Amino acid sequence: MKKRSAIELYDTTLRDGTQGEKINLSVQDKLLITEKLDEFGADYIEGGWPSSNPKDEEFFRRVLHLRLHNAKIAAFGSTARKPDAVASDPNIVGLLRSETPVITIFGKTWKAHSSKGLGLEDEENADLIFKSVRHLKEEGREVLFDAEHFFDGYKDNPAFAMRMLLAAEEAGADRLVLCDTNGGLLPHEVYEIVRQVSSSSSTPLGIHTHNDGDLAVANALAGLRAGAMHVQGTVNGIGERCGNANLISIIPNVILKLDGRFHHKLQLKQLTSLSKFVYELLNFPPDNRAPFVGKSAFAHKGGIHVSAVMKESSLYEHISPETVGNKQRVLVSELAGQSNIRYKATELGIELPESGELLKNIVQRIKKLEYEGFQFDVAEASFELLLRHEMGQFEPYFEVLESKVHIESGKNREPVDQAVLKVEVNDEIEMTAADGDGPVNALDKALRKALRSFYPSIRTISLVDYKVRVLEEKRGTSAKVRVLIETSDGRSTWSTVGVSTNIIDASLQALNDSINYHLFHTKAVPCAEPRIAME
Repeated sequence: MKKRSAIELYDTTLRDGTQGEKINLSVQDKLLITEKLDEFGADYIEGGWPSSNPKDEEFFRRVLHLRLHNAKIAAFGSTARKPDAVASDPNIVGLLRSETPVITIFGKTWKAHSSKGLGLEDEENADLIFKSVRHLKEEGREVLFDAEHFFDGYKDNPAFAMRMLLAAEEAGADRLVLCDTNGGLLPHEVYEIVRQVSSSSSTPLGIHTHNDGDLAVANALAGLRAGAMHVQGTVNGIGERCGNANLISIIPNVILKLDGRFHHKLQLKQLTSLSKFVYELLNFPPDNRAPFVGKSAFAHKGGIHVSAVMKESSLYEHISPETVGNKQRVLVSELAGQSNIRYKATELGIELPESGELLKNIVQRIKKLEYEGFQFDVAEASFELLLRHEMGQFEPYFEVLESKVHIESGKNREPVDQAVLKVEVNDEIEMTAADGDGPVNALDKALRKALRSFYPSIRTISLVDYKVRVLEEKRGTSAKVRVLIETSDGRSTWSTVGVSTNIIDASLQALNDSINYHLFHTKAVPCAEPRIAME
């Protein structure tokens, strides 16, 4: 990218983003995202369409009271419906009533939409665009014109598309935003069309792309390279159909790859947290495979890769993960080599010998267990216990000697799930029983009941997630299952794994690791007189 004026960052997460399927934001959610985007350094935040629904109208009322430091709030709407009634048009009136300093309006620049959709002659459509933009400018607003379907319209009829665009320019539009509304263009097409338009227009150009061809980010970057100085998109690429251009990918590519700069100094190290923040408010799980910010973006599994990364991270990482607020991860699996184990041991504060049979044995043990169905890259607590056990640093705090699960159900009777356990701690044996909502819940309750008199601190931990995966599906009901459990003490979480042809046994393995991990890290010591302690 040639050295030129700074790029403007226009976020439409709160408007175009909310048009995506299963996406819903409350007014409070939108206000929180507004503050986060302003803190990050966005130039424009498009809040919604004030004339379309009460929620957006409330947002515009409340956003006036926020103390923003970087961003200007934009209201979005369309041109007026009739050229001779612009001032009284409900949409235009609603836009002005929102009291935002910026108004973005869209108009038709594809002849088919104008003539067939609206039934307008060419000059009528141009007049509609001109008078709508001019009226908003006369009211003292900064006006951005979104040229809807511009690229498809330009390919179909360049003269018509340019005539509509120049009508907005003649009326005083501050920005002309070229939109790939259907999201079907290729980067070389976007580049060439933006280059041609920039030679015929004196108004700064913007680029707004959709992801229907999985090229929204590439097309936005092509538009910027061709001369656009304003880019629109959404956080995490949310939006209608396949989504909008993902600002989370556009931003680091511009700064780190194209040597570009944005108008405000963006908090690039907050990129990952911004992405997660929006996912959290949407109640969506983060995309682990998202470029730059995903949990897997800098995760290494193959032994050869890990060995290279430990010597020089750039050999398998295109940027330093810390640049965007992410971190490097090394996974332990059947593909692991000694480098993987050594990296994870260092991360856990465990000092391994430089060489020898111990490390080789650990690697082989991991590979054998992974072959049997264990998965340690998503159960790092179980991996740590295994590693520390091999190093002689950990012994289980208890042993389950016997376990029985009783299940009753039938017509016209309440189902009963009960677990009975015999547990040994320091040569003392506890027999406990507990009912539960399902056999695994009963098992969890019985185990805690047996241990809490010896280790009272386990009252502070709770199971927060439980997943079952059937392995070797073709074996039907005789197949192995893998159970993954996530546990939390309110400050941190950890994951453990169990594998067996018996789901109860697999669950018990994972529960044992979960409690042992907590006891190890709290340096627990069993109470000398457990029953007194229980009282």
